[in-house]
Amino acid sequence: MEREENTPSIKKNYLFNTLYQVISIVFTLFSASYVAKVLGPEGTGVLGFTNSIVAYFAIFAALGKVSYGQREIAMHRGNTKDTTRLFWEIELLSVCSTIVALLAWIVWIIVSPQYTIYYIVLSIGLITVSFDITWFYSGLEKFDRIVLMNFMVRVIDIIALILFIKSNNDTLLYMGIINGVGLLGHIYMWMCLPRFIFDVKLKELHPFRGHLKQTLAYFIPTVATSIYTVLDKTMIGGITSSLSENGYYEQATKLINAMKALLFSLNTVLTTRQSFLFSGGRLSEIKEKINMSFEYMFLLSIPFMFGMMGIASNFVPWFFGGEYNAVVILLYLMSPLPFIICISNVLGSQYLTPSGQRVRSSKAIIIGSIVNLLLNIVLIPRYKASGAAVASCVAESVISIIYVYMSKGYTSWLRLGKIAYKKIIAAICMLIVIVAFGRGKPASAITTLLQVILGMVTYLGGLLLLGDRFVLTAIKMMKGIVRSKDG
Repeated sequence: MEREENTPSIKKNYLFNTLYQVISIVFTLFSASYVAKVLGPEGTGVLGFTNSIVAYFAIFAALGKVSYGQREIAMHRGNTKDTTRLFWEIELLSVCSTIVALLAWIVWIIVSPQYTIYYIVLSIGLITVSFDITWFYSGLEKFDRIVLMNFMVRVIDIIALILFIKSNNDTLLYMGIINGVGLLGHIYMWMCLPRFIFDVKLKELHPFRGHLKQTLAYFIPTVATSIYTVLDKTMIGGITSSLSENGYYEQATKLINAMKALLFSLNTVLTTRQSFLFSGGRLSEIKEKINMSFEYMFLLSIPFMFGMMGIASNFVPWFFGGEYNAVVILLYLMSPLPFIICISNVLGSQYLTPSGQRVRSSKAIIIGSIVNLLLNIVLIPRYKASGAAVASCVAESVISIIYVYMSKGYTSWLRLGKIAYKKIIAAICMLIVIVAFGRGKPASAITTLLQVILGMVTYLGGLLLLGDRFVLTAIKMMKGIVRSKDG
């Protein structure tokens, strides 16, 4: 079936999103290294702990509007009148929930005097939730707008970081810059909005009729997810009373999250398209895109897992500084996360959510959050940040296992094994090579760079020798493109 006229291009959107994620990784690596050395473990620990607290209030303020709003706009994007009405109804609901969250946040600030000044600055980020309308652009598949906004924010962040953040006394200023620039970025998105919606009368809007119930269906699993994405930092700080432990965990998660963002850029694009395809009953296309996503994500996440294990001991000392040696063991423990999470991410965003099974999938997330909470209680007192890392890996594994069970007919463990096994073999060979190369060499950027290059060559060479279908198909496509240009 031919693609409908005016249907946004998946390739174009993916290119925009991937380009941004690559640039974002460069910015993240630079800022993570700079901030770690300037602010030190305690400064970054304060950032991690206080951000984990405000995250709970931000989750309530958002009230599931991102996933729900994106899906609704995608399913009605052919009718500008409907998308206009949906936008204002969902956004008004978000404003109301943000006001309630802000009132609760003020109470928290009053009763928590230790970090009062930090919490006041973080209020900017909480207000930003009501200004965040990226879900609307995602639903329309206008990812170029989102990428442009995020890119501008990143550039301004880096410039401000270099100009103003000079010592560990600048932690509060750094926090203010990040949150303030983020708010300005979302205001820019509002300036572009008149091109995509009409004016609407307030009396025609019914933000609480139907939407509140639906957003709660998305809100509940979001709360559960926060148990193992946010509560880790809260519990590390609360149980260990060590800002440094939170600082170590903060830096390790920055690297892991940067890789996750690159991997999931494809899912960000396809989630909207899958919602559109489900509305038209085009199941064969949906299955094809799910299988393609697993091929791509395994191709990147598996070598990242083994590669990070191989370079961590050389990478951390020069990148973060000698104060962060504890990050090495955290990277060993957390490196499987992108691979584990990509399974649940693909099935959740491309099948369970677009098909309207968010409530069903939330059961898996709730189970995973309970597992993570219980393991945190047991492991953090003894193993500190390392205990939280293990708990996260186990919890994410539980969720992925349940998601595969829920997605019968769309994937199976046998199918996933066939996609992954050659990549795992090639990645293990890569691990052996880069560890052998790095042994005995001083920790330096040159050594890490050579390990990465050597690892990439070994991994791709291994895939070619093993005859990995996805890689061979990609090479054939590239050859075809070159020949067509030459012709």
